[in-house]
Amino acid sequence: MPSHSRRFDLIAFDWDGTLYDSTGIIVRCIQAAVEDVGGQRPTREAAAYVIGMALMPALAHAAPDVPKERYPLLGERYRHHYRQHADDLSLFDGVLPLLAQLRASGHKLAVATGKSRRGLDEALANAELHGVFDSSRTADETAGKPDPRMLHELMDELDVAPARTLMIGDTTHDLQMAALAGCASLGVSYGAHDSQAFQAFGPRAVLHSVAELADWLSQHG
Repeated sequence: MPSHSRRFDLIAFDWDGTLYDSTGIIVRCIQAAVEDVGGQRPTREAAAYVIGMALMPALAHAAPDVPKERYPLLGERYRHHYRQHADDLSLFDGVLPLLAQLRASGHKLAVATGKSRRGLDEALANAELHGVFDSSRTADETAGKPDPRMLHELMDELDVAPARTLMIGDTTHDLQMAALAGCASLGVSYGAHDSQAFQAFGPRAVLHSVAELADWLSQHG
């Protein structure tokens, strides 16, 4: 894509459920953690809803019957279960070529995620991702979604205006954050949330696979 035709200068991606095929495992880890501390097992929908939020608010929302004094243990049990599945997680097929295409066309790339810094850094330690992203923000080092602070910080750091920034995510938290930050957004339907709820936040499009996302970005990004 020639630089003069580029619609956006910065493309910010959510991580889990957007670039990383982890939604199913995260749901099961949340469910197991809640049960471990004596709470009622949340439904798949309830556990999936909180994906993308900062960990402790997410677990508290998924386990309303768990007392606050048990939240630290709840977080510890979630991390325990997640670590057991670390080797089962991978990028969605087509993500690496998509990111390479965007870098070749001159886009700045960032990650805006509800993960912790430690968790994201462990994922980014993959050699194939070395140097791909220009910056990133995690929920434990800034405000969690849908607060727009992490997008504001990324735009300020990379010197890109909201009108030239595109947020891509698989949850309403991502799209609401983009709207609050004054940015455009795209939704992907293959992650955590039912895409029927996306329209309230005005995404430019909802894509149903990484291939569709790549096609859209090559034409409109």
